[in-house]
This record gives sequence, C-alpha cells and structure tokens, in this order.
Amino acid sequence: MTILNDDINQLERFLDHGANQILQLIVTVLLVGGAMAFLAPGVAIFSFIPIPVILLGSISFQKRLAPKYKDVRNKAGDLAARLSNNLGGMLTIKSFATESWELERVTRDSNLYQQSNRKAIKFSAAFIPLIRFAILFAFLAILIAGGYQAWEGKIAIGTYSFLVFITQRLLWPLTTLGNILDDYQRSMASTNRVLDLIDTPIAISSGLKRLKVQSIKGEIEFKNVNFNYQNRKPILKDFNLSIPAGSTIGIVGSTGSGKSTLVKLILRLYELNQGDIFIDGIAVNQVNLLDLRKSIALVSQEVYLFHGTVEENIAYGNKHANFDEINKASELSGAFEFIEQLPQGYKTIVGERGQRLSGGQRQRIALARAILKNAPILILDEATASVDNETEAAIQRSLNQITSNRTTLVIAHRLSTVKNADEIIVLEQGNIIERGNHQALLDQKGIYFDLWKVQAGY
Repeated sequence: MTILNDDINQLERFLDHGANQILQLIVTVLLVGGAMAFLAPGVAIFSFIPIPVILLGSISFQKRLAPKYKDVRNKAGDLAARLSNNLGGMLTIKSFATESWELERVTRDSNLYQQSNRKAIKFSAAFIPLIRFAILFAFLAILIAGGYQAWEGKIAIGTYSFLVFITQRLLWPLTTLGNILDDYQRSMASTNRVLDLIDTPIAISSGLKRLKVQSIKGEIEFKNVNFNYQNRKPILKDFNLSIPAGSTIGIVGSTGSGKSTLVKLILRLYELNQGDIFIDGIAVNQVNLLDLRKSIALVSQEVYLFHGTVEENIAYGNKHANFDEINKASELSGAFEFIEQLPQGYKTIVGERGQRLSGGQRQRIALARAILKNAPILILDEATASVDNETEAAIQRSLNQITSNRTTLVIAHRLSTVKNADEIIVLEQGNIIERGNHQALLDQKGIYFDLWKVQAGY
C-alpha cells in the first residue's frame, strides 16, 4: 500500500514541480548563456565553467545518494505496514494487552526511518555548498575578467554592467540544482519500487478456453493432484476425488488436513504441482480465469465486506439484481430479520470491512451475496462458523433450496452443517480416509463417528 500511495505521490510531486524546474533551468542557461556569448565571448566562457563541474559532480553524487533514498523508501514502507497491521489488529492487541510491545515496535520502525532519512538528507545537504562555491567562483571570475576588459576598453562599461546583471540570472538558478537532485533521487527510489511492483510476474496465467456460466453443470474432478505451499511440506499427494454435478458434498477433517486448500485450488488461487482439476471434463488451467471464477460462488470463513450499504454488499454478487432478488437472497441466508432491525435497513452503512456489524451478521450477508450470484458451483467454507445455533438452524432449513440445481461443497468443523449432504468426505493429512453419507459414516464408527460423539455430547 505504501508503494501505491506514498511512492506514486512522490513521483507525481517530482513530475509536477521538479520536471518544470529542470526545463526552466535548461531554457535559462541556453538563452542567457547565448546572450553572454554574443556580447562578450571571452568573458562568457567563465560563466560556463561551473556547469560541467556541477554536472560531473551530480553524476557521482547521484550514484552515492540513490541507495540511501532506496533505503529511506523501504523503511517508510516497513513503518506504514506496521501501522496498518496495528490498526487492523487493534482488538487482538488490546485483548492480549500488548500495547506497550507494539508501541516499542512502532517506535523502533519510526526511529529506523528517521535515521535513514537523516543520513540521506545530510549527504544531500553536503552537495549544495559545493554547487554554491562553484557558482561563486564563476561569478568572481566574470567580475574580474569583465572588469579588466572594461578597464582596457575592450568592452563598454554598459556591456560590463549588463553582463554582471545577467550572470546572476544565469548562475543563481543553478543553486536550486541541489534541491532538484534531491527530489529526483527521492522520486527515482519511488519509481524503482513502483516498477518492481509492476514487473512482478503474474503467478496465475489465464487459460484461453471461454465458458458460458449458464451452461456449466458443475461436475468437479481432482485427478492425481499434488500440491504444497511454498517451502512447506506437501498438503495433497496423489489426491483423487470425483464430485457429481448437482450434488452436495461435505468435507470435514482436522485443521491442516487440506479442506480449504481444495477450495483455493478449484478457484486457481494457487497452481498445482502436479495433476489436474476438471470442471465438466475441462481442465481448469485451460479455462479463462474470469469465466472460471464467475462460475463459483464462495462464502469463506474470513468475510470481507466493503464500505457501503448492506444492499450494496449483497448486490456485489450480482450488480444487475433488483431489490426483490436481493431481499430473497437475504431471507435464504437468514439475514433478513437483522437487516430489518438496522437503523436504515438495507441502506445502513456497514463501515470499513463491515466493522459496524457482528461476525454472524457479516457471515449472513456474505452468504446472501453468494446466493445472489447464482453460480452453478457453491462453496461454503466454514460459512456457519460465526453464527449462533438459531441462525445456523435457519440456514440449514434453507440449504435444500440454496443447493438446488447446483454443485455444493460444504467445508465445516460443525458436523451438523454437513449432516444432510449427499456424501461426506473425511480428510486427514491430505488423504481421504472415510467417505459416505452421515448414517453410513456413523455405522463405520471411525473418525467421523468420534467427532460426532464429541460435538453431539454423547
């Protein structure tokens, strides 16, 4: 975010002001220098002495200043990231009583930024007196050389006076060169960070095959899938699973068993190491990425609501939906009752990230958003994790209608959420260790049976 905000603003400031100053400086040197050369070539040569000295010094100066300002921008990015994390994690910080520790970390990052900036400013400031000294030397040389030629009658007194006057117009603008170079190096450090961001390779490339969302049946197949997150042990190894179109599949298992990873791979948030995932017999890596994701509605455990009204957040799933469709989606998700009780109903502002709503309310709006999308594949990733038992029961009663005519994957820790699924998959360390419907798994008296006993209070 620092790159998108501060670095781009730094570049914009230089283009607005620094670039104009450079153009003015070049025009001034050419026009005034040309006039001096025309009036008194022998004297004018002294006015050009500091220019190559300043240019050569500037090149050397820039090479040494560039890494210093690069470090300044990096330190500024670290400080901004720290502040952003602390603001976003305020509840966690307060609940763990770590305010003093976080204050120390912010203070440390702030001090590192100040130290880095101070070093760059000191080095930059050291170059300005050198420029002024070179200009002063040239000005004195013109005074002496011009005065000598005027004394001997080689140039008129009026010409000499005019040369002294325009010499100031030629040389004194050069005193701003130090500040211009300082702004230039700051903007170059920011530019390099922006370009590095732009040049970051796209991790997921889109396929070329176009799909019509309305024609997708929703059959999903994992075939010999191998996957691990970067520098971590394998999550899935030779994983195979076939999900019939229109079925409702529950996926359960302990934390880290690979449940949510399956969702991320279907959406192509990550690339497979080996194997393929097919939708209606077409490998997902061959499908246009937008078409693929338009065909899937996701309700994740980490709900994100945008700053705006309740209605706008539900309609995010289908921007062409009318109010009746929005209202129906909220009824199916169990959100309708609490929306009616909000100060302005559907027009109530939810705040940044939906902070004005409870976790359960945010979850129900996210579910309504997914319902409204009306995609052929619906994925509920811990969709009832943050709702109370009454709301979960209401959602369960609506699931038959929600999942009708679409393929549904329900990932859950609460086994009551997947109780009515056509088939339940039990994962452990990326492997399918049990599968069947609810009653069949209870009859097996395996892991699912043990989990059900714990949650049901047997």
